[in-house]
Amino acid sequence: MTADLTQLFEEYYESLVRMLYRRTGDRDRAEDLAQETFARAVAAPPNNPRPWLFAVALNLVREDGRRTIRQGRRLELLRTEDRPAAGPDADLERNELNASVHSALATLGERDREALLLKAEGFNYEEIAATLGLSKGAVGTTLARARRRLVEAYRSEARGKNAAS
Repeated sequence: MTADLTQLFEEYYESLVRMLYRRTGDRDRAEDLAQETFARAVAAPPNNPRPWLFAVALNLVREDGRRTIRQGRRLELLRTEDRPAAGPDADLERNELNASVHSALATLGERDREALLLKAEGFNYEEIAATLGLSKGAVGTTLARARRRLVEAYRSEARGKNAAS
């Protein structure tokens, strides 16, 4: 089992942390949640590891989100710490873009948001279905609806900003 867990860790840890970071906006918290996910894998080894790990991680991030709301912390979507500094104007523009995308994502339902994040992590439809408890046939519809709603929300926010200018 130790070799299996080591292999699972090597194969999925970075992807799991990346997805959790996108959900929480906090790299340290994402790493903590990923570690908790793997701790649960030790306690109950999964048969189908990738969907199981991501489903457990999403459940943990939901629990964490509820705590976060109670504590009044804000969530961020996109990671900016690994990008090279391009000057204050570029930083301001990137931060505005991040805030706009985050705001648009926040308008989506939880399942739509999670489906988009899993797809961004390279999950195929079968894996998304297993992770979110959907039928495989429902994944395409869910992703199409989520993308449409995300674009609409983003455009709506952009129009609101342009009107306020």
